[in-house]
Amino acid sequence: MLKGRSALVTGSTNGLGFAIAEGLARAGCNVLLTGLEPAGEIEDKRRGLAEAHDVDVAYQPADLAHLAGVEQLIATARSRFGSIDILVNNAVVRHFARIDEFPAERWDHALAVNLSAAFHTIRLSLPGMRARRWGRIINMSSVYGSFAIAERIDYVTTKTALLGLTRVVALETLDEDITCNAVCPGSVLTPYSEQRIQQLMAEQGLPREAAIRNFLAARQPAGRFVAAENVAELIIFLCGPAGRDITGASLPIDAGWLAS
Repeated sequence: MLKGRSALVTGSTNGLGFAIAEGLARAGCNVLLTGLEPAGEIEDKRRGLAEAHDVDVAYQPADLAHLAGVEQLIATARSRFGSIDILVNNAVVRHFARIDEFPAERWDHALAVNLSAAFHTIRLSLPGMRARRWGRIINMSSVYGSFAIAERIDYVTTKTALLGLTRVVALETLDEDITCNAVCPGSVLTPYSEQRIQQLMAEQGLPREAAIRNFLAARQPAGRFVAAENVAELIIFLCGPAGRDITGASLPIDAGWLAS
């Protein structure tokens, strides 16, 4: 479906980001993976993805908290693939604390990685998309872009702000076959949520399935994690021909969370 397109997925060495990268590779995209790990630690994943789907897969370490890191990432994508056709802003950091106890440096870091990095990747990718008159931009927001939760001021604020960023970019690219949408997952089984499950099992002596039900009880009424591969499939749909007329949208994939 997307054979020959090139995709940049930030925060894509594990969890949801890697699942998105894998889905795009399966659809025929060349993919640039990004993260903070040294290249040697990612080589097996990179090679496996390339060989499994017969596409070009590269890896560029990048600290997206700094503009220089974002600029290097974009330069690498252009050098390797010639263009960035699909941009998925997935990189995220999070810290848990009440606002009056929240470290100022953690706040600044979250704004840089979760929000400013998306602004810069879009800003730097758009000229090429406009020149080719085709592009797909996906900002990974969250169900927490629609409501708040205590002790997560950085995550809720930045995921909400991404929705505004998405709408403005969509309006500025309406006549160029470029779309910009926000995907808003609920709880996905990622290294972060797995850590929380293990914590519940240890602290409360729960078997795994009971710990999962406990973790999701106040979240997703379906009582199961959203499958990362299903989030990837939604993104592939948005990048395909049927997604051309979807832009500026905030699309939940949350197993009924927002409906409850």
